[in-house]
Amino acid sequence: MARKNLLVVAHAPSPNTHRMLDAVLKGARHPDVEGVEVSFKPPLEAGPEDVLVADALILGTTENLGYMSGALKDFFDRSYYPCLERTQGKPYALYIRAGHDGTGTRRAVESIATGLRWGAVRAPLLCQGEFKETFLTDCEELGTYLAAGLDAGIF
Repeated sequence: MARKNLLVVAHAPSPNTHRMLDAVLKGARHPDVEGVEVSFKPPLEAGPEDVLVADALILGTTENLGYMSGALKDFFDRSYYPCLERTQGKPYALYIRAGHDGTGTRRAVESIATGLRWGAVRAPLLCQGEFKETFLTDCEELGTYLAAGLDAGIF
């Protein structure tokens, strides 16, 4: 049976957001998930060719002035039209490191994903306010959830 590909595209500009990314990757690479290859690319390095070979995605962004990071927006700008007709139904999950409420960021990413006709496999993970260590547990669980679901053929 062929291994499935899980692509993580996340903007992690600070030590804490890098810890969150590491937690997502740790969860996605859980030892019980054997049939999934996990790869990570920063948004400025990821492109449509990466999305086309991925079976599912985890997107991560900071909240920047009530919007997604410029890096993730750049990824979408370069990937949207090449992926539009070829990735419909692609499962994805989103996590947001929000200093405020994250609603504008969530709305922006969900709007683009809806345009691409991607399917959210769960509600976005909003890590709001002051940094908490529980964000790391939540991120790890998100990674495991998506990878295990992909491995089991649920997504």
